[in-house]
Amino acid sequence: MIRKKRTFQPRQWDGIIANHRIRFPEVRVLSDRGEQLGVMSSQEAMIKAQTAGKDLVLLSEAAKPPVVKIIELAKFKYQKQQKDAESRKKSKKQDLKEVRFTPFMGEADFQSRLKKVVTFLEKGDKVRLSLMFKGRAITKKEFGYDRMNEIIAQTEEISTVEMAPKLMGNKLIAQLMPSK
Repeated sequence: MIRKKRTFQPRQWDGIIANHRIRFPEVRVLSDRGEQLGVMSSQEAMIKAQTAGKDLVLLSEAAKPPVVKIIELAKFKYQKQQKDAESRKKSKKQDLKEVRFTPFMGEADFQSRLKKVVTFLEKGDKVRLSLMFKGRAITKKEFGYDRMNEIIAQTEEISTVEMAPKLMGNKLIAQLMPSK
């Protein structure tokens, strides 16, 4: 029977490998300020961390040799939490909002829906404008295009046209995105 060689997998706590859980023969050590202290054995790095009254935290085990940092564990967790929150904030996906119009709608309805479009754009969301033709209104497509161009003209200071007005079946669709 052939046995596979088992590799040591250090236990992780909150995704962080620290102190005696770091079991590599050699590691590259960084101070809490980020300056390099050199390559040394794991035991030697652990002794340095203990004399400084701090913890030894694994940053990258993929590097050769693995990179560790002498830092307080609570401080490291806090920094990691802040970095994760910042990356989530930056990767916030724009929402796509849809506002529906008709070619022959009243002026008050048109103005209230136009206000909605403006508020969505100011919040940073993309807006899909859809104009529905019902019944025989499809024979008067030019009224729909005029209404759509009017919306685009009134929001041109705060938006850019991502998709020009295009007829899809009985719907006229355009898409606006907030300008930077």
